[in-house]
Amino acid sequence: MPENQRPEYDAERTKAMEPVRPSGTAAERTSKLTAGEAEWPQEEPDAEPDASATVRDVTPPSAAGDNADAPPSVSHNVTQQHPTRNAQQNPPRGADATQAITPPGERTRAHASPAERTQVIATPPGGFGRPQPQPSPSEATTVFATPVSAPEPEATVYGPVMVDGDPEADDADARRKRLRKGGLIAAAVLGVLVVLYGLDLVISGGNVPRGVTVAGVDVGGMSHPEAEQKLHDEIGPRLAAPVKARAGDVETTVDPKAAGLELDWTATLDRAGSQPLSPITRITSFFTTREVGFSTRSDEGKLAAALEALRAQTDHEPTEGTIRFEGATPVAVDPRQGQKLDVTGAAQSLLADWADGGTVELPVATTPVKTTKEGVQKALAEVAKPATAAPLIIQGEGKDATLTPEMLATVLVFEPADDGGLTAKVDNAKLVEHAGPQLKDTEKEGKDAQIVFEGGRPVVKESVDGRGIDWEKSLTTVLDVLKRDNERAIKAEYKHTPAKVTTEQANKMGIKEVIGEFQTGGFVAASGTNIRVVAEKVNGAIVKPGETFSLNGYTGPRGLAQGYVEAGIIENGVPGKAVGGGISQFATTLYNAAYHAGMKDAGHKEHSYWISRYPKGREATVFMDGAGNSLIDIKFTNPDDTGVAIQTIWTPSSIKIVLWGTKNYDVTGSTSAEFNHTEPQERKVDKPDCQPSPGARGFSVTDTRTITDRRTGQTRQESRTVRYDPQFKIVCEPPPPPPGG
Repeated sequence: MPENQRPEYDAERTKAMEPVRPSGTAAERTSKLTAGEAEWPQEEPDAEPDASATVRDVTPPSAAGDNADAPPSVSHNVTQQHPTRNAQQNPPRGADATQAITPPGERTRAHASPAERTQVIATPPGGFGRPQPQPSPSEATTVFATPVSAPEPEATVYGPVMVDGDPEADDADARRKRLRKGGLIAAAVLGVLVVLYGLDLVISGGNVPRGVTVAGVDVGGMSHPEAEQKLHDEIGPRLAAPVKARAGDVETTVDPKAAGLELDWTATLDRAGSQPLSPITRITSFFTTREVGFSTRSDEGKLAAALEALRAQTDHEPTEGTIRFEGATPVAVDPRQGQKLDVTGAAQSLLADWADGGTVELPVATTPVKTTKEGVQKALAEVAKPATAAPLIIQGEGKDATLTPEMLATVLVFEPADDGGLTAKVDNAKLVEHAGPQLKDTEKEGKDAQIVFEGGRPVVKESVDGRGIDWEKSLTTVLDVLKRDNERAIKAEYKHTPAKVTTEQANKMGIKEVIGEFQTGGFVAASGTNIRVVAEKVNGAIVKPGETFSLNGYTGPRGLAQGYVEAGIIENGVPGKAVGGGISQFATTLYNAAYHAGMKDAGHKEHSYWISRYPKGREATVFMDGAGNSLIDIKFTNPDDTGVAIQTIWTPSSIKIVLWGTKNYDVTGSTSAEFNHTEPQERKVDKPDCQPSPGARGFSVTDTRTITDRRTGQTRQESRTVRYDPQFKIVCEPPPPPPGG
């Protein structure tokens, strides 16, 4: 019958089946339905039914009586099985498939999953009508099916039977068994570990703990005697060797014996401690090491002395970076910060690390510098190298001066800059030394006004202005020119050079009368020659108001080239000879002339012993070396607002010096009696020109100068005490024979 012609469901025509509920044990609850328990229609329907049809759950008879008009409350899907074809063509699939009733002669599986235990009775041909809503899982335990009357033969429909198992109880039993087994295994392992721990404690008792190293030497697990012997063998040889040390930027060495350093072997091993009781520590000691260091016996005094001596190598002042020249080649000098050894910290570092065999870092206190290495390199590339790459030409009037790269290297000056670099400058005075002589012929030298003495009186000789190079103006752009690759020339600028002392100035100086004079004599011919030369040089010199006159500065070098000859001097208390000897007599005469003129003493030195032709306590000596450097000088300052002119009058037997100016002072001098006498000592001399001398006693005197100012009437005194050494008693001996004689 076609599906759309099936009769409506009639509850009265439907036979209800008693609900089947699970009972018995879990095994018994596994139900099996055979073909004999569920009969299938013997006649094949006109048309093959759908693979699935809806079975309406109906209320059991007892419930139907209470509410016969109520619609069925639960519906459940069942699978309609054909007795022969569907059982083979549409078998159940998966765990969620509904298990079908097997045809006669076949049996269901004895065991199935809970889903598979839900058995469904096949729906008779024609079905039960339209589908109903699906029940919830809790409502699907029992299903009531009612046969539906239809033209086809009636079929008996049985409700599915839900057979529930108890898997949770089975899982709990399995878990308990697994836990008991795991506990037994853990207890066994723990027991083994405890036994091993105890054995390890017993075996290693009294030994150095495992993993211990001393100065990099592994002594862990050894007995103390074995460990000490190993340390002796491996560390001992290097303890006598110098200890390498680094202090800042200086690498050096320290002698451990001189520094009083000695390794304490027993105390070193004691630092390792006793065997650890912690199981974790004992286990990790198999895989890790622990450096315990070493103990040192030291002599604090020797250690401090050794480090103080080391400062001569480690300490240095800060050095700024600069550029020096090797000939004309510029060379960068990197900056170096200053440093001083921290002796206290260095002692601690040595005590801690001297036996390690490595380099000991010694702490230092540093002083920073302004320049950087990069700044020096920049100045080298941008200034120094270009400046000395080619000559510099200075173009004068009618003549040029050429400065070679070697000359230019001497005039460049580099100073630290705040940005870490170098500031380049040109030493103009040094440059003029190179270029000036080459351009001297292009200049006209001026002459100062002079005081000449005509008829015994001073007369002003007019000054002459000169014309020379204005070096300051000419060299304004010289540094920029030196940086060029080409066009390296500058033009010399000229200017008028007025005299230092003009005619007008000389006339206004008030040089009109004698203000002081003094005369000495008794010199030998050679000394007289030198006195004459220096007198000619000084004659007419003018000392301006407030100006200081220096004899060495005014005369310059006094050598053979200037007309001086060899004459007598006093050297180390003994008479000798040197070029320019005898000038001390001129110095003594000048000192006394300035003394009586009321000039201010600006520096002088007496002879080491008294010479009878000079006033006691009122004399002076001078000395210059062979290069013209002033070593002993005489100076005086003009204290007035009027000028002073120096007149020298030389004769073969005397020298007189007169100071002219405006007389503002009356001066007198007095000398005390000798005191603090000392006796002479004997000295033997074997030189060919030796002259015997009886010697003379040494003594002290005090000279007092009294000065009265004519303008104010005020008087003041100045005292000076002078100590003279005794003159040696000279005993002449034959000179030694010449070599090979």
